Amino acid sequence: MARSSSGESVLERVVRILEAFTPSDRALTVGELSRRAGLPPATGSRMVADMVTHGLLARDADRRVRVGTRLWELASRASPTLSLRELAMPVLEELHGHVGHHVQLGVLDGEQVLFVERLSADQAVINYTRIAARLPLHASSSGLVLLAHAPADLQERVLAGPLARFTPFTITDPGELRRRLADVRRDGFVVCGGFLHPEATGIAVPVRDEGRQVAAAVSVIVPNDDRARDRVAPLASAARRIEQRLLTH
Repeated sequence: MARSSSGESVLERVVRILEAFTPSDRALTVGELSRRAGLPPATGSRMVADMVTHGLLARDADRRVRVGTRLWELASRASPTLSLRELAMPVLEELHGHVGHHVQLGVLDGEQVLFVERLSADQAVINYTRIAARLPLHASSSGLVLLAHAPADLQERVLAGPLARFTPFTITDPGELRRRLADVRRDGFVVCGGFLHPEATGIAVPVRDEGRQVAAAVSVIVPNDDRARDRVAPLASAARRIEQRLLTH
């Protein structure tokens, strides 16, 4: 693969350009893309033009650049979560009708939880999650479920920190986090009141595949009040139904 004078491959630069986009910054100028990717302006402009030609990027009417539909098409074909999302969606929709607010499906990706589906509603409680967004494992209900069932070496890396604090209720002590992970494995669910925002509670349960390995976490984000725990039972029921759909697919 062709490499620049700095030793980087073209692919490495392409990845940096794509990583410049975030859920909140979906359209950027060529200059912004170049700066975020650490590329000289001329190099960034040339690479963006090539990626637009191949449909990996697209230009808006105001010449700002966003991820192209061709990239979404290619990624969707190979997505390891596509079948999971499709099978889970009817159950998530029914759960959302019962619970309201937010319903989410997250998977483990590195040392973060990646949200592959999210259903919301008008006037729902605040929630930072979006589809294709990520959160630290220690700070979210889905993350705690996935971390509790993750390989031991991953657990130890996360426990070694740093554990970022988002609110006074976020777990930042490794000993407390270790105890909470044991509770998740014992109880089969987790309730995280105010971990990411004082007004919101995240509740999550695991979803297991046909080999009984935890493949995902399904969660709800609801108001942080004394009724939050009432959602544990319907959430657990939804997870079991998703598992049955995975088994019979």
